[in-house]
Amino acid sequence: MICVLLLAAGEPWESPVLTDLEAHPGVVVLKRCVDVDDLLATVTSGQADVAVVALDAPGLDPASTAHLRRYAVRAVAVTTARSDDLDVREHAQRLGITAVVGSGELATLPAVVTSVEDGADTRVRDEQPAVDVVGQDDDDTGRLVVVWGPAGAPGRTTVATNLAWEVARRRAAVVLADLDPYGGAVAQQLGILDEVSGLLSAARLAAAGQLEERFASVCRGIGEHLAVVTGLPRADRWREVRPAQVDQLLERAVGHGHVVVDTGFCLEDDPGPDLGGRAGRNALTVTALERADEVVVIGAADPVGLARLARGLVDLRERGAGIPVRVVVNRMRPSIGWSEKEIAGMVEGFSRVAGLHFLPEDRSAVDRALVSGRPLAELGDSALVGGLSALADAVFPTTVPAAPEAGGRRRLRRPQSS
Repeated sequence: MICVLLLAAGEPWESPVLTDLEAHPGVVVLKRCVDVDDLLATVTSGQADVAVVALDAPGLDPASTAHLRRYAVRAVAVTTARSDDLDVREHAQRLGITAVVGSGELATLPAVVTSVEDGADTRVRDEQPAVDVVGQDDDDTGRLVVVWGPAGAPGRTTVATNLAWEVARRRAAVVLADLDPYGGAVAQQLGILDEVSGLLSAARLAAAGQLEERFASVCRGIGEHLAVVTGLPRADRWREVRPAQVDQLLERAVGHGHVVVDTGFCLEDDPGPDLGGRAGRNALTVTALERADEVVVIGAADPVGLARLARGLVDLRERGAGIPVRVVVNRMRPSIGWSEKEIAGMVEGFSRVAGLHFLPEDRSAVDRALVSGRPLAELGDSALVGGLSALADAVFPTTVPAAPEAGGRRRLRRPQSS
Protein backbone atom coordinates (compact mmCIF):
# COMPACT_ATOMS: atom_id res chain seq x y z
CA MET A 1 0.00 0.00 0.00
CA ILE A 2 1.35 3.41 -1.05
CA CYS A 3 0.51 6.31 1.28
CA VAL A 4 0.27 9.62 -0.59
CA LEU A 5 0.31 13.29 0.35
CA LEU A 6 -1.29 15.68 -2.14
CA LEU A 7 -0.30 19.31 -2.65
CA ALA A 8 -2.20 20.82 -5.56
CA ALA A 9 -1.79 24.50 -4.59
CA GLY A 10 -5.24 25.33 -6.01
CA GLU A 11 -4.64 23.77 -9.44
CA PRO A 12 -7.78 22.63 -11.32
CA TRP A 13 -6.48 19.08 -11.63
CA GLU A 14 -6.78 18.45 -7.88
CA SER A 15 -10.31 16.96 -7.88
CA PRO A 16 -9.86 14.49 -10.75
CA VAL A 17 -6.45 13.43 -9.45
CA LEU A 18 -7.83 12.89 -5.96
CA THR A 19 -10.65 10.76 -7.38
CA ASP A 20 -8.26 8.62 -9.44
CA LEU A 21 -5.85 8.09 -6.56
CA GLU A 22 -8.56 7.13 -4.08
CA ALA A 23 -10.02 4.68 -6.61
CA HIS A 24 -6.72 2.87 -7.05
CA PRO A 25 -6.57 -0.28 -4.88
CA GLY A 26 -2.89 0.18 -3.99
CA VAL A 27 -3.03 3.84 -2.96
CA VAL A 28 -4.21 5.68 0.17
CA VAL A 29 -4.35 9.47 0.24
CA LEU A 30 -3.27 10.44 3.75
CA LYS A 31 -3.78 14.19 3.49
CA ARG A 32 -4.40 17.12 1.19
CA CYS A 33 -1.79 19.67 2.22
CA VAL A 34 -2.61 23.37 2.05
CA ASP A 35 0.91 24.58 1.24
CA VAL A 36 4.55 23.53 1.14
CA ASP A 37 5.08 24.18 4.85
CA ASP A 38 2.15 21.92 5.68
CA LEU A 39 3.64 19.23 3.42
CA LEU A 40 7.09 19.44 4.99
CA ALA A 41 5.67 19.28 8.51
CA THR A 42 3.49 16.29 7.62
CA VAL A 43 6.27 14.14 6.14
CA THR A 44 8.12 14.16 9.47
CA SER A 45 5.52 11.71 10.80
CA GLY A 46 7.19 9.03 8.69
CA GLN A 47 3.89 7.66 7.39
CA ALA A 48 3.99 8.88 3.79
CA ASP A 49 5.64 7.19 0.81
CA VAL A 50 4.92 9.58 -2.07
CA ALA A 51 4.13 13.29 -2.35
CA VAL A 52 2.14 14.40 -5.40
CA VAL A 53 2.92 18.09 -5.78
CA ALA A 54 2.12 20.89 -8.18
CA LEU A 55 5.36 21.67 -9.99
CA ASP A 56 4.72 25.40 -9.61
CA ALA A 57 3.53 25.29 -5.99
CA PRO A 58 4.61 28.51 -4.20
CA GLY A 59 7.60 27.82 -1.97
CA LEU A 60 8.55 24.49 -3.54
CA ASP A 61 12.34 24.57 -3.81
CA PRO A 62 15.33 22.21 -3.79
CA ALA A 63 15.50 22.35 0.00
CA SER A 64 11.90 21.15 0.15
CA THR A 65 12.50 18.15 -2.07
CA ALA A 66 15.68 17.33 -0.14
CA HIS A 67 13.57 17.32 3.03
CA LEU A 68 11.17 14.87 1.39
CA ARG A 69 14.02 12.55 0.47
CA ARG A 70 15.37 12.65 4.00
CA TYR A 71 12.10 11.13 5.19
CA ALA A 72 12.07 8.61 2.30
CA VAL A 73 9.17 10.38 0.58
CA ARG A 74 9.36 10.31 -3.22
CA ALA A 75 8.09 13.30 -5.16
CA VAL A 76 5.87 13.19 -8.23
CA ALA A 77 5.27 16.57 -9.87
CA VAL A 78 2.12 17.46 -11.81
CA THR A 79 2.05 20.29 -14.32
CA THR A 80 -0.52 21.74 -16.69
CA ALA A 81 2.15 21.93 -19.41
CA ARG A 82 3.57 18.99 -21.37
CA SER A 83 5.95 16.87 -19.32
CA ASP A 84 8.52 16.86 -22.15
CA ASP A 85 8.56 20.66 -22.40
CA LEU A 86 12.13 21.91 -22.03
CA ASP A 87 11.23 24.52 -19.38
CA VAL A 88 9.29 21.93 -17.39
CA ARG A 89 12.16 19.46 -17.49
CA GLU A 90 14.70 22.09 -16.40
CA HIS A 91 12.44 23.27 -13.57
CA ALA A 92 11.94 19.70 -12.32
CA GLN A 93 15.67 19.02 -12.59
CA ARG A 94 16.48 22.07 -10.47
CA LEU A 95 14.08 20.79 -7.83
CA GLY A 96 15.57 17.31 -7.94
CA ILE A 97 12.33 15.69 -9.17
CA THR A 98 12.50 13.08 -11.95
CA ALA A 99 8.88 11.89 -12.07
CA VAL A 100 6.69 14.46 -13.85
CA VAL A 101 3.11 14.02 -15.10
CA GLY A 102 1.99 16.63 -17.58
CA SER A 103 -0.99 17.75 -19.63
CA GLY A 104 -3.00 14.85 -21.04
CA GLU A 105 -1.23 12.33 -18.78
CA LEU A 106 -3.27 12.60 -15.56
CA ALA A 107 -4.80 9.17 -16.09
CA THR A 108 -1.34 7.66 -15.69
CA LEU A 109 -0.69 9.30 -12.31
CA PRO A 110 -1.77 6.31 -10.13
CA ALA A 111 0.60 4.07 -12.08
CA VAL A 112 3.43 6.58 -11.72
CA VAL A 113 2.79 6.89 -7.98
CA THR A 114 2.98 3.13 -7.48
CA SER A 115 6.10 2.69 -9.63
CA VAL A 116 8.17 5.73 -8.60
CA GLU A 117 9.96 3.44 -6.14
CA ASP A 118 12.53 2.93 -8.89
CA GLY A 119 12.92 6.64 -9.60
CA ALA A 120 16.37 8.21 -9.52
CA ASP A 121 15.34 10.67 -6.78
CA THR A 122 14.61 7.91 -4.28
CA ARG A 123 16.96 7.73 -1.29
CA VAL A 124 17.14 5.49 1.70
CA ARG A 125 16.00 7.24 4.88
CA ASP A 126 18.83 9.16 6.56
CA GLU A 127 21.34 8.11 3.91
CA GLN A 128 24.29 10.48 3.90
CA PRO A 129 26.13 11.09 0.63
CA ALA A 130 29.80 10.32 0.50
CA VAL A 131 31.78 13.51 1.02
CA ASP A 132 35.39 14.13 0.16
CA VAL A 133 36.42 16.37 3.03
CA VAL A 134 39.49 18.45 2.42
CA GLY A 135 41.84 18.70 5.38
CA GLN A 136 40.56 15.68 7.32
CA ASP A 137 41.88 12.19 7.79
CA ASP A 138 40.07 9.41 5.96
CA ASP A 139 38.90 7.95 9.27
CA ASP A 140 37.86 11.33 10.67
CA THR A 141 34.55 12.35 9.18
CA GLY A 142 32.94 15.51 10.48
CA ARG A 143 30.83 15.15 13.63
CA LEU A 144 27.70 17.21 14.17
CA VAL A 145 27.42 18.20 17.82
CA VAL A 146 24.43 20.20 19.05
CA VAL A 147 24.77 22.30 22.20
CA TRP A 148 21.41 22.58 23.92
CA GLY A 149 20.15 23.55 27.35
CA PRO A 150 16.93 24.50 29.12
CA ALA A 151 15.65 28.02 29.73
CA GLY A 152 17.49 30.35 32.05
CA ALA A 153 20.72 31.12 30.14
CA PRO A 154 22.83 28.26 31.53
CA GLY A 155 25.67 29.12 29.13
CA ARG A 156 24.79 27.39 25.84
CA THR A 157 26.38 30.01 23.60
CA THR A 158 29.48 30.41 25.76
CA VAL A 159 30.12 26.66 25.71
CA ALA A 160 29.30 26.25 21.99
CA THR A 161 31.53 29.14 20.95
CA ASN A 162 34.51 28.11 23.05
CA LEU A 163 34.11 24.42 22.19
CA ALA A 164 34.30 25.25 18.49
CA TRP A 165 37.29 27.53 19.09
CA GLU A 166 39.10 24.79 21.01
CA VAL A 167 38.64 22.38 18.10
CA ALA A 168 39.80 25.03 15.62
CA ARG A 169 42.98 25.82 17.53
CA ARG A 170 43.84 22.13 17.21
CA ARG A 171 43.94 22.78 13.45
CA ALA A 172 40.79 20.82 12.68
CA ALA A 173 38.22 22.38 10.35
CA VAL A 174 35.04 23.27 12.25
CA VAL A 175 31.82 25.14 11.48
CA LEU A 176 30.01 26.98 14.28
CA ALA A 177 26.35 27.52 13.35
CA ASP A 178 24.01 29.78 15.32
CA LEU A 179 20.49 28.32 15.02
CA ASP A 180 18.96 29.94 18.10
CA PRO A 181 15.51 31.19 16.98
CA TYR A 182 15.11 33.31 20.12
CA GLY A 183 18.11 35.55 19.64
CA GLY A 184 21.48 34.10 18.73
CA ALA A 185 24.58 35.72 20.22
CA VAL A 186 27.47 33.85 18.62
CA ALA A 187 28.44 36.86 16.49
CA GLN A 188 28.60 39.12 19.54
CA GLN A 189 30.68 36.59 21.50
CA LEU A 190 33.27 36.46 18.74
CA GLY A 191 33.23 40.16 17.95
CA ILE A 192 31.73 39.71 14.49
CA LEU A 193 30.15 43.02 13.45
CA ASP A 194 28.95 41.98 9.99
CA GLU A 195 25.26 42.84 9.67
CA VAL A 196 24.62 40.09 7.11
CA SER A 197 23.14 36.98 8.73
CA GLY A 198 24.81 33.77 7.62
CA LEU A 199 21.73 31.76 8.53
CA LEU A 200 19.39 33.92 6.44
CA SER A 201 21.84 33.87 3.54
CA ALA A 202 22.03 30.08 3.75
CA ALA A 203 18.23 29.83 3.74
CA ARG A 204 17.99 31.95 0.59
CA LEU A 205 20.71 29.98 -1.21
CA ALA A 206 19.11 26.67 -0.21
CA ALA A 207 15.78 27.86 -1.63
CA ALA A 208 17.52 28.69 -4.89
CA GLY A 209 19.41 25.39 -5.01
CA GLN A 210 22.78 27.17 -4.76
CA LEU A 211 23.93 26.40 -1.22
CA GLU A 212 26.18 23.52 -2.27
CA GLU A 213 28.43 25.66 -4.46
CA ARG A 214 28.15 28.90 -2.46
CA PHE A 215 28.43 27.57 1.07
CA ALA A 216 31.61 29.54 1.74
CA SER A 217 29.73 32.80 1.19
CA VAL A 218 27.50 32.22 4.23
CA CYS A 219 30.45 31.74 6.60
CA ARG A 220 32.69 34.22 8.36
CA GLY A 221 36.23 32.92 8.78
CA ILE A 222 37.82 33.25 12.23
CA GLY A 223 41.43 32.23 11.85
CA GLU A 224 42.37 29.43 9.48
CA HIS A 225 40.11 26.65 10.74
CA LEU A 226 36.91 28.13 12.20
CA ALA A 227 33.97 29.10 9.96
CA VAL A 228 30.99 30.82 11.60
CA VAL A 229 27.42 30.89 10.32
CA THR A 230 26.01 33.86 12.20
CA GLY A 231 22.45 33.79 13.52
CA LEU A 232 19.31 35.86 13.15
CA PRO A 233 19.75 39.63 13.37
CA ARG A 234 16.34 39.86 15.05
CA ALA A 235 14.41 37.10 16.79
CA ASP A 236 11.23 37.76 14.76
CA ARG A 237 12.99 36.72 11.52
CA TRP A 238 12.86 33.02 12.37
CA ARG A 239 9.94 32.77 9.91
CA GLU A 240 12.40 33.23 7.04
CA VAL A 241 14.15 29.92 7.72
CA ARG A 242 12.58 26.55 7.06
CA PRO A 243 13.65 23.30 8.71
CA ALA A 244 14.38 21.86 5.25
CA GLN A 245 16.86 24.67 4.66
CA VAL A 246 18.50 24.00 8.02
CA ASP A 247 18.80 20.37 6.93
CA GLN A 248 20.73 21.39 3.84
CA LEU A 249 22.92 23.82 5.76
CA LEU A 250 23.95 21.19 8.30
CA GLU A 251 24.54 18.56 5.63
CA ARG A 252 26.82 20.92 3.75
CA ALA A 253 28.58 22.03 6.93
CA VAL A 254 29.45 18.43 7.86
CA GLY A 255 31.12 18.18 4.46
CA HIS A 256 33.41 21.03 5.54
CA GLY A 257 34.52 19.47 8.82
CA HIS A 258 33.25 19.15 12.37
CA VAL A 259 30.11 21.13 13.23
CA VAL A 260 29.06 22.74 16.51
CA VAL A 261 25.51 24.08 16.64
CA ASP A 262 24.16 26.60 19.14
CA THR A 263 20.39 26.18 19.53
CA GLY A 264 17.38 27.59 21.34
CA PHE A 265 16.07 26.31 24.65
CA CYS A 266 12.56 25.19 23.74
CA LEU A 267 11.63 21.72 22.47
CA GLU A 268 7.86 22.10 22.54
CA ASP A 269 5.95 21.30 19.38
CA ASP A 270 4.39 24.39 17.85
CA PRO A 271 0.70 24.37 16.91
CA GLY A 272 1.45 25.67 13.40
CA PRO A 273 1.71 22.31 11.56
CA ASP A 274 -1.46 20.99 13.19
CA LEU A 275 -3.34 24.05 11.96
CA GLY A 276 -2.07 23.69 8.42
CA GLY A 277 0.51 26.45 8.76
CA ARG A 278 4.27 26.59 8.39
CA ALA A 279 6.62 24.84 10.78
CA GLY A 280 6.90 26.65 14.09
CA ARG A 281 9.71 28.54 15.74
CA ASN A 282 11.13 25.59 17.65
CA ALA A 283 11.47 23.51 14.49
CA LEU A 284 14.97 24.95 13.94
CA THR A 285 16.18 23.54 17.25
CA VAL A 286 14.36 20.23 16.81
CA THR A 287 15.76 19.79 13.29
CA ALA A 288 19.30 20.27 14.56
CA LEU A 289 18.75 17.77 17.38
CA GLU A 290 17.40 15.18 14.95
CA ARG A 291 20.56 15.41 12.84
CA ALA A 292 23.02 15.45 15.74
CA ASP A 293 25.67 12.80 16.31
CA GLU A 294 25.77 13.90 19.94
CA VAL A 295 23.94 16.43 22.11
CA VAL A 296 25.82 18.44 24.73
CA VAL A 297 23.32 19.55 27.36
CA ILE A 298 24.22 22.59 29.45
CA GLY A 299 22.84 23.13 32.94
CA ALA A 300 23.62 25.75 35.57
CA ALA A 301 25.02 24.57 38.90
CA ASP A 302 22.36 26.05 41.18
CA PRO A 303 19.04 24.72 42.49
CA VAL A 304 16.94 26.35 39.77
CA GLY A 305 19.38 25.45 37.00
CA LEU A 306 19.66 21.83 38.11
CA ALA A 307 15.89 21.47 38.33
CA ARG A 308 15.57 22.79 34.78
CA LEU A 309 18.38 20.49 33.68
CA ALA A 310 16.55 17.48 35.11
CA ARG A 311 13.34 18.37 33.27
CA GLY A 312 15.32 19.02 30.09
CA LEU A 313 16.92 15.58 30.23
CA VAL A 314 13.50 14.02 30.61
CA ASP A 315 12.22 15.99 27.61
CA LEU A 316 15.13 14.78 25.49
CA ARG A 317 14.62 11.20 26.59
CA GLU A 318 10.90 11.33 25.77
CA ARG A 319 11.70 12.37 22.23
CA GLY A 320 13.29 8.94 21.88
CA ALA A 321 15.85 9.90 19.27
CA GLY A 322 18.50 7.59 20.74
CA ILE A 323 21.19 10.25 20.30
CA PRO A 324 24.09 10.16 22.80
CA VAL A 325 23.71 12.86 25.44
CA ARG A 326 26.61 14.46 27.28
CA VAL A 327 25.89 16.76 30.24
CA VAL A 328 27.88 19.83 31.21
CA VAL A 329 27.17 21.39 34.60
CA ASN A 330 28.28 24.99 34.20
CA ARG A 331 29.36 27.62 36.74
CA MET A 332 30.30 25.07 39.41
CA ARG A 333 31.39 26.80 42.64
CA PRO A 334 31.93 25.85 46.29
CA SER A 335 29.19 28.17 47.53
CA ILE A 336 26.55 25.89 46.00
CA GLY A 337 27.21 23.39 48.79
CA TRP A 338 26.91 20.26 46.62
CA SER A 339 29.78 18.07 45.57
CA GLU A 340 30.31 16.84 42.02
CA LYS A 341 29.42 13.33 43.22
CA GLU A 342 26.05 14.50 44.55
CA ILE A 343 25.20 16.33 41.33
CA ALA A 344 26.32 13.32 39.28
CA GLY A 345 23.88 11.13 41.23
CA MET A 346 21.05 13.52 40.42
CA VAL A 347 21.88 13.65 36.71
CA GLU A 348 22.23 9.88 36.36
CA GLY A 349 18.88 9.44 38.06
CA PHE A 350 17.10 11.24 35.22
CA SER A 351 18.93 9.98 32.15
CA ARG A 352 21.72 7.75 30.95
CA VAL A 353 24.44 10.05 29.70
CA ALA A 354 27.55 9.50 27.61
CA GLY A 355 29.57 11.67 29.96
CA LEU A 356 29.34 14.28 32.69
CA HIS A 357 31.55 17.37 32.86
CA PHE A 358 31.86 20.26 35.31
CA LEU A 359 32.95 23.75 34.31
CA PRO A 360 34.05 26.05 37.13
CA GLU A 361 32.64 29.52 37.65
CA ASP A 362 34.98 32.20 36.25
CA ARG A 363 32.82 35.29 35.89
CA SER A 364 35.69 37.70 35.42
CA ALA A 365 37.22 35.72 32.55
CA VAL A 366 33.84 35.34 30.83
CA ASP A 367 33.18 39.07 31.20
CA ARG A 368 36.56 39.95 29.70
CA ALA A 369 35.95 37.58 26.80
CA LEU A 370 32.51 39.06 26.09
CA VAL A 371 33.72 42.67 26.25
CA SER A 372 36.66 41.98 23.96
CA GLY A 373 34.80 39.61 21.62
CA ARG A 374 37.46 36.93 22.04
CA PRO A 375 37.40 33.25 23.00
CA LEU A 376 38.39 32.39 26.55
CA ALA A 377 41.53 30.54 25.45
CA GLU A 378 42.95 33.74 23.97
CA LEU A 379 42.91 35.35 27.42
CA GLY A 380 45.25 32.76 28.89
CA ASP A 381 45.08 29.43 30.67
CA SER A 382 42.59 28.92 33.49
CA ALA A 383 40.58 26.17 35.12
CA LEU A 384 37.63 27.04 32.88
CA VAL A 385 39.75 26.83 29.71
CA GLY A 386 41.08 23.49 30.95
CA GLY A 387 37.53 22.22 31.47
CA LEU A 388 36.52 23.28 27.97
CA SER A 389 39.61 21.56 26.57
CA ALA A 390 38.67 18.33 28.37
CA LEU A 391 35.16 18.63 26.96
CA ALA A 392 36.59 18.97 23.44
CA ASP A 393 38.73 15.88 24.06
CA ALA A 394 35.61 13.87 24.88
CA VAL A 395 33.31 15.23 22.16
CA PHE A 396 35.89 15.33 19.35
CA PRO A 397 38.39 12.61 20.31
CA THR A 398 40.13 12.62 16.92
CA THR A 399 41.35 16.17 17.57
CA VAL A 400 43.12 15.30 20.84
CA PRO A 401 46.76 16.45 20.72
CA ALA A 402 49.33 13.69 20.49
CA ALA A 403 51.32 12.67 23.54
CA PRO A 404 54.45 14.72 24.27
CA GLU A 405 57.53 13.67 22.35
CA ALA A 406 60.75 12.62 23.98
CA GLY A 407 62.05 16.18 24.05
CA GLY A 408 59.04 17.29 26.06
CA ARG A 409 57.45 19.23 23.24
CA ARG A 410 53.75 18.61 22.67
CA ARG A 411 52.91 17.83 19.06
CA LEU A 412 49.50 18.70 17.65
CA ARG A 413 47.79 16.22 15.37
CA ARG A 414 47.64 17.88 11.96
CA PRO A 415 45.00 17.02 9.40
CA GLN A 416 46.33 15.38 6.29
CA SER A 417 46.14 17.40 3.11
CA SER A 418 44.14 16.03 0.27
